[in-house]
Amino acid sequence: MATPMTADELVAALKAEGVTLAERSGWRTHNRAGHGSWGPVNGVMIHHTGGTAPSDAAIVWNGRSDLPGPLAHGYLAKSGTVTMTGNGRTNHAGGGDPAVLAVVADESYGSKPPATRFHEGSPGATDGNAHFYGLEISNFGDRRDPYPAVQYEAAVKWAAAVCRHHGWSEKSVIAHSEWSDWKSDPSFDIVRFRKDVKALLAEHPGTAPGSRTTVPAPSKGTTSPNTPAGPAHQPFPGASWFTKGRRSPIVAAMHRRLVAVGCDHYRSHADADVIGSGDLASYDAWQRKYNTDHHKGWTGSALTWPPGKETWDALRVPKVV
Repeated sequence: MATPMTADELVAALKAEGVTLAERSGWRTHNRAGHGSWGPVNGVMIHHTGGTAPSDAAIVWNGRSDLPGPLAHGYLAKSGTVTMTGNGRTNHAGGGDPAVLAVVADESYGSKPPATRFHEGSPGATDGNAHFYGLEISNFGDRRDPYPAVQYEAAVKWAAAVCRHHGWSEKSVIAHSEWSDWKSDPSFDIVRFRKDVKALLAEHPGTAPGSRTTVPAPSKGTTSPNTPAGPAHQPFPGASWFTKGRRSPIVAAMHRRLVAVGCDHYRSHADADVIGSGDLASYDAWQRKYNTDHHKGWTGSALTWPPGKETWDALRVPKVV
């Protein structure tokens, strides 16, 4: 399981993956707070809208008479642009099979999770709105309406961005139809989609997409899952290791994490595996953020390059060497 991303972290992760974004005014506070929990998160759920723009875009934001919005965290248009529509709990998943949640959480299934036997209102159904990020893709869902390449590729990037941030593999991505036996979305091959997410995650070695924190299957009477060990992270190499001009996959992994946590002060993302001025500025921003968030009271050199062990461990750089 994982702590949900903040709005800034989500935007940073999506931009780092190359997703074209539009931020609708008010999306950062647009959610269903007070109507159930949000987190711990265990995966990504993919949907189709069942309609086309502009009406489906408005429905994702506003909801329907029987289901208040937002209906997803993002709305993906035919153009390939994702409009941010919610931050926090959204009404996209509904009730589903707890057995599916268990195998998604520990990524223990084969090409597909077990067939779901639950839906919204089923006795014993699990609240998926608490555990999944949701993307609504503009499409009629009739298997005749096409998904343009730019739209499909954006969906792959969106799913990969969330997985990369949390250290999840492609097996944390499921279709709504794999969660609820009332649903049929999305209307493309989700197994192929997962393979495409896997391929994209593999393009950036060092992110260790297969390593993650897992949650066991819920047992009767259990109100919260146990928290086992987290994913493997790169040990702190020592302050003297961080010399300008050093080239290493560790540097590239650090670069991506700094972008993912919203501390992107890079002028360019070229030569990401070489320590340069952008790394210094970005890591300084991370140390300032950590200092503020954790009320450390650090001043002066404690907030500047080189990295220290505490902030390095908190950055959770995936292990690469």
